Amino acid sequence: MALWPTEIKDTRTMPAATEPPRIDAKRILVVEDNELNMKLLNDVLEAHGYDVISTGRGEVAIEWAEQYRPDLILMDLQLPDLSGLEATQRLKANGETRGIPVIAVTAFAMAGDERRALDHGCDAYVAKPIVLREFLNLIADFIGEAPSARPA
Repeated sequence: MALWPTEIKDTRTMPAATEPPRIDAKRILVVEDNELNMKLLNDVLEAHGYDVISTGRGEVAIEWAEQYRPDLILMDLQLPDLSGLEATQRLKANGETRGIPVIAVTAFAMAGDERRALDHGCDAYVAKPIVLREFLNLIADFIGEAPSARPA
């Protein structure tokens, strides 16, 4: 059953303040309104040792970026409440969140989209479908490998 954008719910809440944080975990905020894409990104990133929080809404992404300070944000450009470009502009205009790298991730890759994403503050651009190894390498370029991904 397909959900309308207004029915998309945040898939995960943050741990309680009393719960100890994961040591050395790199936290990634996934902003994706397609539940299947969100699950795929969450599963892949968690399997590679990253701590993942996710939402399907741009407004929530802005709040969570301020509150939880992820190491990286993966931003879908087509969101139901505001565009990923607008959310990125607001994050980059905020002194508390401007240093968080934002990678635009979109299925609607058209001529000029990459330039537009970069002009709006995105630090990189990835078109779907994602080539997994290249995608993980790009993430590692920005924030390093997750602890479990490092060789022993």
